[in-house]
Amino acid sequence: MEEQCLKASVNTCGDCIKSGSGCAWCKDLNFTKAGEQEAARCNTAAMLRDKGCSSNGIINPKNDFIKTKDKPLAPGANPVQIQPQEVQLNLRPGFGSFVDKTLLPYTDTNEAKLQRPCSDKSEPCQPAFGFQHVLSLTKDGTKFRDMVAKQHISGNLDPPEGSLDAIMQVAVCVKDIGWGNSTRLLVLATDDGFHMAGDGKLAAILEPNKETCELVKNKYSKSNLWDYPSVGQIARKLEEQNIQPIFAVTKKMETELSKLIPKSAVGVLSEDSSNVVKIIVDAYNNLTSEVILAHEALPDFISVKYTSDCKGGESPSERGKCDNVNIGKEVIFNVTVTVDRCITSQSFLIGPLGFSEKMRVNIRTRCECECDDSNQPHPHCGGNGKVVCGSCSCDPGFLGQRCECKLGQKDEASLKAQCRKDNGTECEGKGDCLCGRCQCYSTDSGGNFYGEFCECDDEHCEKANNTQCAGHGKCKCGKCECDQGYEGPACDCVKSDKDCMTDEGVCHERGKCECNVCKCERGYSGAKCKTCSSCQRPCKESCVECLAFGTGPFEKNCSKACNHLKQETVERLLKYDCRVRDKEGCWMLFTMTEQRGFDKYYVKVLQARECPEGPNIAAIVGGSLAAVALIGLLILLIIKGVLYASDLREWKRFEKDRKHEKTSGTNPLFQNATTTIQNPTFSGDS
Repeated sequence: MEEQCLKASVNTCGDCIKSGSGCAWCKDLNFTKAGEQEAARCNTAAMLRDKGCSSNGIINPKNDFIKTKDKPLAPGANPVQIQPQEVQLNLRPGFGSFVDKTLLPYTDTNEAKLQRPCSDKSEPCQPAFGFQHVLSLTKDGTKFRDMVAKQHISGNLDPPEGSLDAIMQVAVCVKDIGWGNSTRLLVLATDDGFHMAGDGKLAAILEPNKETCELVKNKYSKSNLWDYPSVGQIARKLEEQNIQPIFAVTKKMETELSKLIPKSAVGVLSEDSSNVVKIIVDAYNNLTSEVILAHEALPDFISVKYTSDCKGGESPSERGKCDNVNIGKEVIFNVTVTVDRCITSQSFLIGPLGFSEKMRVNIRTRCECECDDSNQPHPHCGGNGKVVCGSCSCDPGFLGQRCECKLGQKDEASLKAQCRKDNGTECEGKGDCLCGRCQCYSTDSGGNFYGEFCECDDEHCEKANNTQCAGHGKCKCGKCECDQGYEGPACDCVKSDKDCMTDEGVCHERGKCECNVCKCERGYSGAKCKTCSSCQRPCKESCVECLAFGTGPFEKNCSKACNHLKQETVERLLKYDCRVRDKEGCWMLFTMTEQRGFDKYYVKVLQARECPEGPNIAAIVGGSLAAVALIGLLILLIIKGVLYASDLREWKRFEKDRKHEKTSGTNPLFQNATTTIQNPTFSGDS
């Protein structure tokens, strides 16, 4: 799996390697660019090399741990080998008996009934009691048989019994019972159910069970004062004491305890309990063939995961488990310990349930870098600080990437402006602006705000079931980064597309499946994005023309431009969705059926287009010639009429002038001279 470096607030090499096992630090002096934060030095080793960091300049805690101090423990699988051995049977039996609390409503508190609670008057009967320890573990088998034979029955009112009280006392009273360091078996034989934590309230018992030994004269002294223990308490105490329980019950009361308590077995008693020995032998064989590797309780920041070479052991789990392990067979568990924060030291025990052998694991983390730098002022820091793992550690009174900023040297207003994101609050109200750079505060829970403007923290992500990121992811800068297999803003959804699937893909390929619910896009709606009330069919579709008839704007690249359509040409079309005019002026008729995804259709096109009839050339030519001839004739007639009218006027005028000549004696055609010229040399008087 590819390494990741999920860094948070990083200013130094120490901050970097605390961020995670995948983080490395570049100590080259000139690795960061002008104005670039020192956090850029922190990344995966591969990314640092890609950005130009030299091989000698990379501090990788995973590979260079000898030079580091208190680095967080990186996840790693450490093998633990377990091999069951042949053992010599050395049985030491012992026993005790139980009934129930001697209070109402569990037991009849009438004095006579307390002394003899049995309904059968003919049988011997013990007084009512909670739990009594009869015989400690012993090698004397004869004594065991004799003591069992001397026991008498007792009784109570309600069917459930105080068996959990008895189990708790047997588990915690180690000296009284006589438990040794060998395999510890506890056989519970009963014909009825059991009371559990909370049932004590029926008798006004409110004090919870304190899980301590309270045997006084071999009887449970707190029976009427403490509530019944819970199944969880029983399971924890049995595990702590390496006791393996065997539940021998009647068929009608086959218990569920074996499912709740690890390393336990159950068997069904016959009506006369004659098969109790066989139940114990079979259960013991089953228990010894089952190996469960577990550890004691740990803080939340330490996790332990197990895998094994057994069938079904490939997936990491909270406990390692192998079934059907024969004597002499070796099984290997791989134990992965992960520490999420720096600690000075921590230890815990790990071992197989039911066995006294344990292994102690000691953990110590490393959280600082040692770069062997000089303690003298360095020119790289302007002489105002020293180099620590490639970055400057400035002297008092100086700040900045290269210690170039002296407090009080620059204008305060301009420096504070550098600490405001989009002219907002200075450092988002979560830090101090020092020399134009935000120094972020710690959060209330001990974490850190981070980012250029202290805008991030890892404590305020969305919650589900009142748990941040639902416990299935990590909060990074206000957003959940979900573990593999989970999704959603709060990582509260198992990643699945089961309810989003259709015959046409996830959400009909019109949306995204988030939290097993379709998030539709582009106006589509419905549980699986099938419908779109606002969508219209694109009837102005040039692709239909090129696919069906080989014409139109896309005729040269039709297959490429129109691959979103599937087209079929038909001879008949009962109805149509679209009527569109093509390049040749013909009407195309077609239907469009939407396919999965966006803008994808199946188109049926009517083969016969509706095209207008062409013009009658002969009629047009004949009509044109006739019109020209008619117009020419009309023009000639008009000209003839105008000339005739003009001649008629002149004739009438001429006739009028002739009549005037006859009456006046002058020629109407003669006109007097307009100019008179005299000869100067000629005078009329001489």
